[in-house]
This record gives sequence, C-alpha cells and structure tokens, in this order.
Amino acid sequence: MAYLPPYKRHPSSTACAPTPNPPSPSLSSSLRSLSLSSPRGRGRRPRPSNKIIHATGCVSRWSPLPHFSLFPEDGDGDGDGEEPTLRLEPFPCEPIERKTGAKPLVLVASSPGQGSSGSTAAAVATIADRFLPDLLAAAERAKAGYVTKEEELVKLSLVARVGKVLFQSQPNGSPVSLETLRQATKAGEDGTKSQLHKLFYTNVPSECLDDMEQSMVKKMALEFDSSKEHYHVKVWFYNAPTQSNYDLVFDKYQSDSTMSCKCTVDENGSLSIHKVSVPLSNHASASDSSMMTPFVQVEWNQVRHLVEDISCLFKDLDLRLMLCTERILKTLDSEVENALKSLVSSAVIDPDVKGGLRWPLGKESIGDRFSIVGVWHTNYKAFRNESLRLKLRHADRFDHRSSTGEVSNEVTFKLIGMSRRLEDDDPEETSLKKMLESSVQMVWDNALNYKIAP
Repeated sequence: MAYLPPYKRHPSSTACAPTPNPPSPSLSSSLRSLSLSSPRGRGRRPRPSNKIIHATGCVSRWSPLPHFSLFPEDGDGDGDGEEPTLRLEPFPCEPIERKTGAKPLVLVASSPGQGSSGSTAAAVATIADRFLPDLLAAAERAKAGYVTKEEELVKLSLVARVGKVLFQSQPNGSPVSLETLRQATKAGEDGTKSQLHKLFYTNVPSECLDDMEQSMVKKMALEFDSSKEHYHVKVWFYNAPTQSNYDLVFDKYQSDSTMSCKCTVDENGSLSIHKVSVPLSNHASASDSSMMTPFVQVEWNQVRHLVEDISCLFKDLDLRLMLCTERILKTLDSEVENALKSLVSSAVIDPDVKGGLRWPLGKESIGDRFSIVGVWHTNYKAFRNESLRLKLRHADRFDHRSSTGEVSNEVTFKLIGMSRRLEDDDPEETSLKKMLESSVQMVWDNALNYKIAP
C-alpha cells in the first residue's frame, strides 16, 4: 500500500486520538518494570535520553535583526507611530501546547515602511560579520577534538534552516518579556550564557514547500538532484562503546547513545537498512568511484558546535545557521549489526500509525542494550548547485519515549561548499566570507518571505 502523508489522508484517519485514561498504579508498575528491567548485576538501566548533543564549548545564541537598539526601550506600543515597535505575541504551536499547556511566544515588529528593515546587503553583512569568527573557531575545535577512527567517517556539516524562533517561560517559571530578550541578546554579544528558553520551530505550511519548488528553485538557479522516501529508525544503545574522543556534555556522564538507521522498502515490501556509498576519507571526491565504499547507513547522534538563531523581524520566517559533526559508521560490531537488522526487519509498515512503522509486541527491543526510541517517515526533494543543496522535506515523526508524534514540512539548505572548505587544515577566511555572504543572501532574498504568522 502506497504511503499517504497524514495531511492528505481522510480526516477520520488524522483526527487526534482521545487521551486514554491512565492505567491503574499496579499496571503502571508492571509496565514500567517490563520496559526498564534492570540488567543482572548492573543496577537499574537508565531511561533513554532525548537530549541534543552539544560539544563542550558549543556556542548557542539568539539575536533579532534589526538590532534592539533600533527600537524604543519600552517597545510594546501598537505600532501606530512612525517608529517601529516590538511586542511578543502568542504563536499557535500544537506540539508545544500539548507539552506545556500554553502557546509559545514570537517576537514581532510593527513596520511603518519598507525602508525600516534595512537593505539586503546590510542584513547579509551583519550576519556574516557576527557568524564567521565563531564558525571558524567552532570548526577548529571540532577538528581538534576528534581523532580519526577507521570505523567512522566524520564530516562537518554547515546548514541554514528556515522557521520561527519561539520563546517559552523560563525554567524558573518566570514569564518571557522584552527585557528578558534584551538581556539574552547582550549575553550573546558578551559571550556569556543566558537563561533564555527558546526553540527553532521548523514546520512550515505545505503550500510553502510547493511554492519554493515551483518558484524559488528557478530563482536560485538550482538543478534537481533527487527525490527519495526513507524511514529513519532511532535505536537506543545502552552501554555503547566510546564513540569518539569528543568531550561531549552528553556522553560525559552516561554510556548510552542513539543510533539512526536510514531504511528503505525493498522489492518484497519489507524494511531494510539503506546502503550508501560515501568517500573513504573526509577529503575524497564524491565523483571518484575508486575512493567510494558501500555500507549500511547507520549514524551516531549529530554533535552541535555552533547554533545561531536570528529573528528576522521584517521577514515572514526566521533563520538558523548551525555547524554540526555527522558521524557515519563504516563498520559495525557483529552484535550491533545483528541487533539493528533484527529490529529493522521486525518493523511493520503501517501508513495509519504515526511515523509509518510499528512493531509486534516484544519485538521493539533486544535484551537490555537495544530498543526503539523513535521513527521518522520522510519524503523529500533535493535541488543543488556547486555550493549549496536545498532539501524540501515532509516528515512524519513518532517518539516512543513520550508517545507523541508530529508532522512537519521543512526547508533546509546544506552549505556543502563551505562545509568542504571548513575541513581544510587552514581554511582561507576571505573566500569563506564571500561564500557565506552569497549563501545568506540567497536564503534572505528567496526563502524568508512566506507568510507564517500567529
């Protein structure tokens, strides 16, 4: 049966299921003991973590564009005057509302005229001047902190994403205010850590993806690259071996991690781990077949080294620039490989469940070390030129840990030209700055103008 994305299904199949009544305490205890049974002699097994991995020294900050200094200090007017003003407004976001019971907030500005937003050239220069020094430093930390291993292929990946920067109440329960945001911006400028509770929401309307495919791809002179459907099976690996020599905040305190298997449907309709050919080394060319090797596509968690979120106040969408390390396993231990293949082959493809996959009772884990923690079903189209790859993706996700799912449409630019340059021993700053400015301008002019507002 062909996959039917949730937004195209009959309403009866996409309606939210009613929240079930909680099981009795005795049943809850039994289920908990089954799912978290302690390995003999080793104490209780910890719960799978869903934390994003940040490398030690990772810079993660937020700023508005234009800067706060261009707005009145009280900043909460109705925008009827000549000067632009700022305000925080509730933003409808069902996944967050389901978790917190409240709408997150988005920063918006009144715009009395087009000229108040500044020119594209000024915006691009501001972003590049701020981001590039930290990018170079983060790339050097990433390369210095990793010792090459034969079983792993490690790549730096610089991406730009579009969406909305959303704010939530602080961890101590205090509400978000314009003064809170001003303090967070100042902390980012000073290189200190703020307590700002934010997230970058990447879901855009499906019409946005259609419009980008039909118009933006032509404006950006991109050529069609590929169109694929994948299932991503997220497997929690308890007592995982040391993954790398990164000093990770996450791996530093617990010996578990998450592996992601990219899967496809084979000819007989069953799921199997996708095989991919990648360069044997970080510097090998993808066009040189003699330097390529095929293996199943299994990856460790990505590691973030730099995250720059920008609220683009006179655009419809906001911008995230992010540097990560991708860690692809070229060889697998026999125990790990057999476990992953067993978990994947046990999956039942079901378009009527979130994530598109389900497992028969008892088949979603193997022993005390491997268990399914999430699934994604993705369909995407990719377009590219020599320096940039655009991916328009529809993703249907389900998290087994929280029993929650989410469907999203996402726009991601992989800055492949800059990623390759950053791998060099001594990347040339002037050429990198030109490449960064060119990429940011392309995104600024073409990808941030789709209306998505509260």
